Amino acid sequence: MRYEVSQKFYFEAAHTLNREIDSEGSRRIHGHTYHAEVTLRGSPSPDSGMVVDVGIVRREIDRVRNMLDHRFLDEIVDLGPATLENLCAFIGKRLGESLPNIVRVHVKRPASGDSCTLYLD
Repeated sequence: MRYEVSQKFYFEAAHTLNREIDSEGSRRIHGHTYHAEVTLRGSPSPDSGMVVDVGIVRREIDRVRNMLDHRFLDEIVDLGPATLENLCAFIGKRLGESLPNIVRVHVKRPASGDSCTLYLD
């Protein structure tokens, strides 16, 4: 049997973005509350009965969240322009270093209705 285990988290951050449409507001420093969800897939360990200890997942999420929360995203090394796509890739890469069975990263901005999903499997 294979299971999927997910964990949600959020972070608040500011950025600028060079866009063709709605460019005036995007080029100025502005912020969002981002909601993210990461999903891991696997079979439960015979010893623990868990795909992954959610305490480990939360610890690793906190590590990555601290890289993004209350930060100016334009200054984050290896993020690139602070798009939803780049945030998904950044989170997936950083979490994938310690959680190799991560299969999906979803980032959304509920206030504007925007979201992006990265599939890693």
